[in-house]
Parts: sequence; C-alpha cells; structure tokens
Amino acid sequence: MTLTIGAPAKINLALHVTGQRADGYHLLDSLVTFTDFGDELAFETAEADGLVIDGPYAGALAAEDPETNLVTKARGALRAHGASAGNPCPPVLIRLTKNLPIASGIGGGSSDAAAALRGLCEFWNLQIEPDALNQIGLKLGADVPMCLFGKPLFASGIGEVIIPASPFPALHLVLVNPGVEVSTPAVFNALLNKTNKPLSLHANLSTIHGLCQWLSAQRNDLQNPALILQPVLRDAIYALSENGALVSRMSGSGATCFGIFPGSQAAISAAKRIADHHPDWFLSATQSGGG
Repeated sequence: MTLTIGAPAKINLALHVTGQRADGYHLLDSLVTFTDFGDELAFETAEADGLVIDGPYAGALAAEDPETNLVTKARGALRAHGASAGNPCPPVLIRLTKNLPIASGIGGGSSDAAAALRGLCEFWNLQIEPDALNQIGLKLGADVPMCLFGKPLFASGIGEVIIPASPFPALHLVLVNPGVEVSTPAVFNALLNKTNKPLSLHANLSTIHGLCQWLSAQRNDLQNPALILQPVLRDAIYALSENGALVSRMSGSGATCFGIFPGSQAAISAAKRIADHHPDWFLSATQSGGG
C-alpha cells in the first residue's frame, strides 16, 4: 500500500506579537493561509520504520538524525496514541520530498508533521477526533494545529486558538526566498516591543481588494528585526512590490517573503521577471485556497 499527501506552505499574511508568557512562549495574532505548493509525503508498507528525504531542499535535513525530524516524532506520537486505544500501527516507510526551503518562515516542518499525522491516520485506519489530533499536534509544535486545519484562519495564543477565516478569497501568490537563514530566536530577541496591538478584525475579507486594503493596515512585527539581521530581505520585498504585488511582506520569522497578485498570469510573469534578475533565489508562483 502506498499513500501520498501534500504538506502545503503556511503563509502568515499578518503577524502581530501581542505579549510573552512566563514560560517564554510569545503570544501572537496571525492571519494564515496555505498554498498549493509545498512538500510531499508518501507512506509505504515496510518491514521496519524508515524516513527517506529527497527533493531540492533535502540536504540539510538528510544530514540530521532522523529521530529529531518532526515527521518521525509525529509517527511516534500517533503510534503511542493508537497503541493506547488497542490499534495496531505496523511499520511504515515515509518518504519526505522537501520542496520548501528549510527554516524559512512558511511552516515547512510543522506542515510536514501535520501531513504525517493526517496521512498516518488514513494509512493506519485510525479514527481520532479532531480535538485529540490537535492535542497530539500541539505537543509537536505550536504551529501544527494550524497546519492540521489547513484552511484560511485566524490564530491567537501561541497559535493553538484557531478561528476559521470565512469567507476568504483564493489568492495568487509569489513566494521569494533569497537563500539566507534567519534564526527565529534571534528575530524574537531583536524584537524590542513584545506587547503590540492585536489584529483589527472588523473588515470584509471576502474579496482580494478588501483583504489587501485590510492587510495594508496590519503588520508582521518580526519583519523589521529580520531586516536588521538579513538586509537582503528588503530586496526581496521590493522585487515583489516593483513587479506588481498588491501587498508584499515577509512571512513568519523569515526568510520567505510573499506578494499577492491580481491574477495567476500576473503572478507567473512577476516570478519570471524576478528569477531573471535573481536566478539563485527560491521562487514559486502559486495559489492559496479560499475559505
């Protein structure tokens, strides 16, 4: 038996840092959507558990201990839950095709973990209530429940409080990463104000025009600290804006930036023009689903 499932990129269209808990976790308000483009996981019957990593961004992960990979941890957590309920969870080989840059602010690891949980539930025929699956995901990472939801959403708390963003338009996006690393802890350490205003939710986000108008008044509070650490990100945001993006900014803690375009052809053309000038950058013209 073989099963294949996608792990889409998670885009923080806006991200406000509103506080910090005593345990160090930051409190966030975020609007999130998910793209058609992302990583891919395949599950195969095997005599022993395994994890094989391939794809254009496999190198860094393939060199690490597979037991530290979130996909492996997701498999172990779900097997433990299944065993406690008397469900057999036989060995499985997981093949992770890494199409997204590593540690790039678009939820690659969290989305991979969520895809592993969803895929293994189907592969092992496990019937787990969504709330229980979210709790398993939350122990793997604060972003995993969002990725399990997989549709446009508002997130708050440390990311575990999720409200569907509906109605919400499908978006034509260009993702740009100039190939630099941005440390999430370093970005948060460089953030001077950690008690910023939350998102303003009183708006009609059902159309691209309404959404972009609203986004222009919102922020990514991590963008300015990231620009200090990696000034080239300013070039990426500028390239998106100069090539017709209605809104352009950094996603998450970086280094991937996104632009929203009025249509598919506009996004494809912009990605081509940027690639002509920056052939060494990661670029993807993609679309996000509506809600």
